[in-house]
Amino acid sequence: MSAQAPGTRAGRVMLVLAWGAALLLATRFFADWEENRRNPNANPDSVQRDGYVEVLLNSGAQGHYLAGGKINGEAVTFLLDTGATQVAVPVQVAERLGLEPGAQIMINTANGRAVAHRTRLQRLQLGAIVLQDVPALIAPGMQSDDVLLGMSALKQLEFTQRDGKLLLRQSITQHSTLQ
Repeated sequence: MSAQAPGTRAGRVMLVLAWGAALLLATRFFADWEENRRNPNANPDSVQRDGYVEVLLNSGAQGHYLAGGKINGEAVTFLLDTGATQVAVPVQVAERLGLEPGAQIMINTANGRAVAHRTRLQRLQLGAIVLQDVPALIAPGMQSDDVLLGMSALKQLEFTQRDGKLLLRQSITQHSTLQ
C-alpha cells in the first residue's frame, strides 16, 4: 500500500464540495433565467401620464403576456387572455386566496366542458392598475397556478399590443374612484 500525502483526502473532499456548489449555483441561475424568460413582468412598472395609469408588459419567450399581480392583496401570476370571457382562477389558487365558490356554471374550455363556480374578486391589482368587484370563475382542471386574466377585467381597460409589448391603460378618474 502506498501512503497518501497529508491533505490529499481533504483536498478531494473540497474539490467535490466545490463542484457541488458550482452545480447548485448554476442550476439556480438557469432556473431564474428561465422563469424570467417565461414571465418578464414579475413586478410590472406603472406610470401616470395624460390622465391614465399605464402598465407596459413584455411578452414572454412563448409570446404570452404574464405578469405578477394581486388578488385581494395576495400575490398571483396573471396570464392575459383576451379569448377568455371571465377571469379564471385555478381551484388550488382560489383555495389559497379564500375565494367563496358561488353558483355552478358549465364552461367550454380547450379540454371540453367543465363545471366551474362563479365568484367575485374584491380587488384585482396589476402594477398600479386597480379593479374592484371583478366577476370571475373558479375553474377546475387548470394545470398551472396562473390566473387567466380574461375580458371581465380587461374590458375595463384600454389595451394596445405591438411588437411584443402590451400597454394597459386605466383612466385616472376610474382609478381614483377605486382607491
